[in-house]
Amino acid sequence: MTSTKSLFIFLILALLLLSMTASAQDNYEIQVYGSDTVDPHTTMVEFHTNYAVQGEETVQNGVQPTHHAVHETVEITHGWNSWFETGFYIFTSARSGDGWDWVGDHIRPRVRVPESWHWPVGLSLSNEIGYQRRKFSEDTWTWEMRPIIDKKLGRWYLSFNPTIDKSLHGENVNLGFEFSPNAKVSYDFSKVVSAGLEYYGALGPIGSFDPVADQQQQFFPSIDLNVSPDWEVNFGVGWGVTRSTDHLIVKTIIGRRFDWKKNR
Repeated sequence: MTSTKSLFIFLILALLLLSMTASAQDNYEIQVYGSDTVDPHTTMVEFHTNYAVQGEETVQNGVQPTHHAVHETVEITHGWNSWFETGFYIFTSARSGDGWDWVGDHIRPRVRVPESWHWPVGLSLSNEIGYQRRKFSEDTWTWEMRPIIDKKLGRWYLSFNPTIDKSLHGENVNLGFEFSPNAKVSYDFSKVVSAGLEYYGALGPIGSFDPVADQQQQFFPSIDLNVSPDWEVNFGVGWGVTRSTDHLIVKTIIGRRFDWKKNR
């Protein structure tokens, strides 16, 4: 086994172990991940803009309302080699009468199975840890482990993120590990336009899921525009189908890749 493969396997195991000692940021980063990582010597800068057309209208357990709130997230991801990247998030929230607030920051290392291994599916593992202010989340420190499995079948694309969340500090720290599956299916109508359906769930503690009415379930019909290899554009309108979910959200993702090696 080569030293590169040994290091890759070591990082996978290390991240798994860390996750078992360590939740996603609700409505700040609404995205089903693909297994690919950012190319080496390349930085991706993304802006996630999510607007709750119909959300929670009152303070719930000390958490600010989401109704008519704009959640703006800056995501900066750098690729170090063919199988490792690191992402950093800045979460903000703006709502009439409340002003524009900093919510928190997360960091996200991710490793993948390199393409040179020729696996039948794409596979990567993302771990995200970070802080969010108490007025915006019941849990101030959280850890998310996100395995990512995807596959391209002709014009069809399938991705499944069986995410596991853990509160490190806050109201839900004693709940253990929670299951928050995400999935996406899309179809390439042309070289530029792809459309599909994204699903986001938060089912509750593993082994003792919440009642369905208390779970979070969202469906987002979405469009991806492949306008350039340097750009990423995603747009979706999501419906929450349970009482614990914001009922109508509009989201956009606009990203730009910067190839530093090419620029040099």
